[in-house]
Amino acid sequence: MYRIDPLTDPRWPEFLSRQPAASVFHTRGWLESLRRSYGYEPFVLTTTPPGAELQNGLALCRIKSWLTGERLVSLPFADHCQPLFDRDADLYPLLEEVCASKAGARRYLEIRPVPAEQVHLREHTALRPGDEFRLHLLDLQPGLDQIFQSFDKSSIQRGIQRGERLRLTYEEGASPALLKKFYSLQVLTRRRHRLPPQPVQWFRNLLELLGNEAKIRVLSEGDHPVASIFTLFYNGSMLYKYGCSDPRFNNLHGPTQLFWRAIQEAKEKGARVFDLGRSDLDNPGLIRFKSKWGSTDLPLTYWRFPPPARKRRSVLDKGGKAGRQILSHLPDPLLILLGRTLYKHAG
Repeated sequence: MYRIDPLTDPRWPEFLSRQPAASVFHTRGWLESLRRSYGYEPFVLTTTPPGAELQNGLALCRIKSWLTGERLVSLPFADHCQPLFDRDADLYPLLEEVCASKAGARRYLEIRPVPAEQVHLREHTALRPGDEFRLHLLDLQPGLDQIFQSFDKSSIQRGIQRGERLRLTYEEGASPALLKKFYSLQVLTRRRHRLPPQPVQWFRNLLELLGNEAKIRVLSEGDHPVASIFTLFYNGSMLYKYGCSDPRFNNLHGPTQLFWRAIQEAKEKGARVFDLGRSDLDNPGLIRFKSKWGSTDLPLTYWRFPPPARKRRSVLDKGGKAGRQILSHLPDPLLILLGRTLYKHAG
């Protein structure tokens, strides 16, 4: 087992270009954003010796937190992160070696493989199932008309058609002005969910370091932003990562229109998949909404060693119901400060 620095080793980006399963979460842009925003230490474990062409890699971040402990995660804030190994005979011994070498001060190792690759981990490693989600993937191989017909007729199709008649102002890009509109809606939405927002620097770093792979889309009525989504594009996949809206304008179907625009662009760029991201099992409303887009609903399991005694509670949820109620009444500056303080402990 060898360790490399994906931010400086020239073999890493070249290796990713040869990997069909590589996602935006593996890229230097995502890893450097994690380092700059939260101070995480990214590295890759591989069975390839120094100087040889890279054949495989498991991307990880070391999180050191006085609040939530030290751990290895592949990868923080990524919906999923596939270990890039063509041969199970290389992957399983490497995972076992990582588990066996776990220092006492390190709380756990967590990996987030896509569903098709989860089935043999229990049989060949000490990793066990941890947090569970649903993953929603829309196949973009059919024609655009066929994709549209796969959407729920009463909600999605009609919402798109109604939105086209409203002629709201649409903007896209990575400018500071668009980031400001997106973040104002993000703070509003996170307050509604009784959670602090991610630090604005996180989004700024993603836009800067991912370049054309990251984009903000905003719909406005007059001077008022109605809805916004943050998408990432890489290796034939368009990923919906963040979304936010002003509930006063729900009747304008802003998020629905933005999803449709992103899907159309993904199709034009030759993407094979539109990734609607993960959903928590205790959020059936979000699961239903994403399923109405004709997406495939797959189980997504995060694997841990040592096995979790119970479902992990995020540091963002540890205040319980009363704490989250307080969050909904905090002024924006305090809510933003809380997010900037806590998120580095939550990866």
